[in-house]
Amino acid sequence: MEGTVSSIVRVATNTEKGSPLRLNPNISYNTTWDGATAASSVEDIIATCTIGTILSIMCIIGVTGNVYTLVVMCHYLRYSASMYIYIINLALADLLYLLTIPFIVGTYFIQEWYFGDAGCRILFSLDFLTMHASIFTLMVMSTERYFAVLKPLDTVKRSKSYRKAIAIAIWVVSLLLTLPMLIMIQLVQGDKRMCLPTWSKLSYKIYITILFCTSIVGPGVIIGYLYIKLAKTYWVSQTTSLKETKRLPNQKVLYLIFTIVLVFWACFLPFWIWQLLSQYYEPFPVSQKAGRNINYLTTCLTYSNSCINPFLYTLLTKNYKEYLRNRQRSFNSSSNYFQRRNRFQRISGRSLSTSSQHYTETFVLPPISGVNISP
Repeated sequence: MEGTVSSIVRVATNTEKGSPLRLNPNISYNTTWDGATAASSVEDIIATCTIGTILSIMCIIGVTGNVYTLVVMCHYLRYSASMYIYIINLALADLLYLLTIPFIVGTYFIQEWYFGDAGCRILFSLDFLTMHASIFTLMVMSTERYFAVLKPLDTVKRSKSYRKAIAIAIWVVSLLLTLPMLIMIQLVQGDKRMCLPTWSKLSYKIYITILFCTSIVGPGVIIGYLYIKLAKTYWVSQTTSLKETKRLPNQKVLYLIFTIVLVFWACFLPFWIWQLLSQYYEPFPVSQKAGRNINYLTTCLTYSNSCINPFLYTLLTKNYKEYLRNRQRSFNSSSNYFQRRNRFQRISGRSLSTSSQHYTETFVLPPISGVNISP
């Protein structure tokens, strides 16, 4: 265990962003502690300044975009569709993830953890929490779009309370998956203060594998299945009847949700591949410089997802509002049709009744001789 902890500390202080997922405890470097942590060389200083600058810019752009998204969505949510709850969920997860950047950049420069044991547990666990909250929300959105095609009336009946309950359930499940890291990581004080997991390498490997399945494999299979079924449904609708196509939900909404899913995978899959390779191939044949560059690249990719998403959310919101307007317009036209038909029936019925009454009143039988009809 001593060798494992030493390896973790080397990587965490010099090459990693500070997340337990990104600690790579199985990577072995043929360097000493001083050689791994010293930032005296020009190359190390340039690398640290570069990654710090890039992450800081991402933090500013991402936080601004996601705060704007949250404000706009909360405003729309008061007056319109409850589907915006899921967009709020995504923006909140991105915002929480981006707020860890200042602590990570600070750790890069000072080469030590100054934010206490609580900071270790909370900030490091946000990685897992926000990752799962994002992909679970996208999975729910994809599922609802799927049922909007197959059972549109059931989808319309779902209220804001229902979707709020789903959003809360997403965070609860994500937190449960995060609890092991929240419990097992702690602040270790030696020559340097570092956040380190306290479990064995085998336990860590199993945990990482489970998280890979819950954040990538499982949601990927479900979302892939749903979109394959949707593609078949749209293909059939295109080849059968134009009227059926018009009744289907806005395809742009589906495309944008799927685009957000693809961006998530593009940003997180390289990171997961890097983590799993380091766990299952020991010792991993990579130099310290190459390992640092790969870690920097995967770190930037994961954070870039939270910066790109606000722009996609804006497009999704625009197209979803257009879809709602079209649906409302279709509903209004149908309602007007039925109102006109009912009004016509009432008028027609009243006319027939009036005509019948008038005919009855004006029709007089001729008097019959010899018969007294007076009472």
